[in-house]
This record gives sequence, structure tokens and C-alpha cells, in this order.
Amino acid sequence: MSKVQQYTHLSKLLTERMQSYVMKAWQSIQLSYQHTIRNWLNKRTVQSFVSLFLIGTFLSIAVASCSGSSSASKNDVKLKLVSFSVTKAAHDQIIPKFVESWKKEHNQNVTIEATYGGSGAQTATVIDGSQEADIVHLALPLDVIKIQQAGLIKSGWETRYPRNGIVSKSVAAIVTREGNPKNIKTWSDLAKDDVKIIAANPKTSGIAIWEFLAFWSSVSLTGGDETAALDYVTKVYKNIPVLTKDAREASDSFFQKGEGDVLINYENEVILAQIGGLKLPYVVPQVNISIDNPVALVDKNVDKHGTREVAQAFVNFLYSTEAQREFAKLQYRPVNPTVTQEVASKQPPIKTLFTSQDLGGWELIQKKFFEDGAIFDKVQAASKA
Repeated sequence: MSKVQQYTHLSKLLTERMQSYVMKAWQSIQLSYQHTIRNWLNKRTVQSFVSLFLIGTFLSIAVASCSGSSSASKNDVKLKLVSFSVTKAAHDQIIPKFVESWKKEHNQNVTIEATYGGSGAQTATVIDGSQEADIVHLALPLDVIKIQQAGLIKSGWETRYPRNGIVSKSVAAIVTREGNPKNIKTWSDLAKDDVKIIAANPKTSGIAIWEFLAFWSSVSLTGGDETAALDYVTKVYKNIPVLTKDAREASDSFFQKGEGDVLINYENEVILAQIGGLKLPYVVPQVNISIDNPVALVDKNVDKHGTREVAQAFVNFLYSTEAQREFAKLQYRPVNPTVTQEVASKQPPIKTLFTSQDLGGWELIQKKFFEDGAIFDKVQAASKA
């Protein structure tokens, strides 16, 4: 039990005992009061009544004091949120709304310290303990699974939250230069010899894993065999001169530094850049992959910090209509049914939308594609040859 929990328990125990003593004393006073009244009516004593009145007044103040202490502001709570790079804009809007709501309902101040970076890199810091996250909101379930495998999150985490723990969604988008000089329209066009692609590194970035799976499934799940998929993906990675560490760095390289002919990124990031004035053509391929972003409590840390109740409330809030509307404003595809209906007409439908389950699930995906020496490493080696 943490010091905060010990203090809270002791405070509650003392309050309950004080209230018990006061009530017993009050009952005694009532009996004495009745006896004294009879004496007073018999004109035996006035002094007893005056003394009784003063004692009663004192005990009334004590009762009020005990009652007031139970409704006083609770100890402040600090939560640590570790998330992937492109969620910052959404959390900057959502966190103050939760803090205000919790304060109003529970008379308790909550501070949420959030950090952002490549999902894979953020996951590594949670596992090694350099970031003691109470909550993780990451780019893909595989990263939460890694934290679970490290013993920090209890198994079955996805069953404890709505939508199997998925709190935000997107799809992949292809951005080109003004006028689309390389005539990039589909996934297959990325394998052209004269195309330079800006993309992130699957070793550190969640979007990079989704990109790789989008490339692979665009062949393997549309009639091509795995040999054809491997050949295509190898050609694509030969066209990526440098892998960035995360989605935000990829966007900065393409939009701000003017690097590359093509950027592969989250649909929401691309649209957000457009809203910000960077109006370059993009296409959302009609063969695409559902990019699912999970949220979870880090069980070992919330129990250590004594923050489970508030942390769980924040996770629940992320699924609320209010929070999901903030995600939708930033062009995520919401998971709340009400908000999904509200924005359906504004988001282009996908003709063929694959999921991680179509590729065998995350355990198989990790083993087949991303473990040391697996397909991605082989593709990288071939692309550099």
C-alpha cells in the first residue's frame, strides 16, 4: 500500500471513530437533557440547563467539523501518459476537459504529464522503467503486447476496455508533390525506379509498421503470393533513402525540408497538414489497412502509484463523445458510434479495408515480419545491397 493510500485509510478510520464518539456523547447528552429539563421544570436548577446548552453547542461544532472534513479536497493526483508522436494535438484538447470534469465531480486536482515520440521508442522506455507510465496510448496493439510481455500489463488487457482497447483509428495516405510529377496513384506506383519515398523506421515507429503491412497486404491479400509481396516490398524500400524515427519527423522532412517525392503517413496527419496550409495532393488508397491505436493502463505502475481509479477514469473519458469529437476534429476516424455517424460523410470510404487479423494477428506479425532476422530485416538488407 502506498503512503497516499495509507494516509487516506488512516484519515478515514480516525474520522469514523470521531463520528462514533460524538454520536455516543450526543446520545448521552440527550438523556441528560431530558432529565435536566424535568429538573428545570420543577425549578430545581437552572445551572444544569445552561451547562448542558454549552456542551451541546460544542458538540454540534464538532459534528460539523467532522462532516466538513469528509468533503474537503482530496490529495492531488499526478498521472503519467506515454503516447505516440501525432496524438499530442488531440491530448492537448482532451486532457484539460478531463481535469475540469474530475475536479467538478470529485473535488480533486489531477495533473497529467504527457510525453510523445515514436511508438516503438516510447514502448521501450516504459519497459525499461525510464518512463513509469500510468497510461499508454500507442500506435499499434503490438506495442502494448510488448509491455504486457515485460510483466507491466496484465494479460487480457484488451478485454477490459471498449472496442478491444482501440481508442483512435486512421488509414494510410500517399502524399505527392504539387502536380504529382511522378504520377503516383496506387501502392504499386511506389516501386517505380525514379521515386524517392519518405517513410519511418519500423524499429522505432508505429506508423512504419502500419506502412509495411499496407505495402505487403496490397499484394498478398489481393491475389498475389508471398514471393510477389516480398519482391514488391523490397523495391519500395530501395526507394526510401533514410528511415525517420517517427511519423512527425517524416512529415517534417517532407513538408518543411522538401525531401522526397512521396510521403506515406497517417490520413489524419496529412489532412491536418492541409488544414495548416500545406496543400499538397494526396490519395487514400482504396486498398488500405485499418490503423488501430490502443490505450491501456500499465497495471504495475498504477498500483505502485495508487492512481488506478483516476487513470481508469481518464481512459474511459477518451471513449466519451466529448473526447472522440476532439479526435475527429484532428481527422482521426473515431470509435464512438455517435461521433462516427457525425463525421461519416466527411471521411472517404475505403473499398477494401484490411485489419491485422487478416494478416494472422499480432503474434504472427511480430514473429514473421519484425523480429531480428525476420522479413523486414531481410528486405532492408536487400534494399541496401
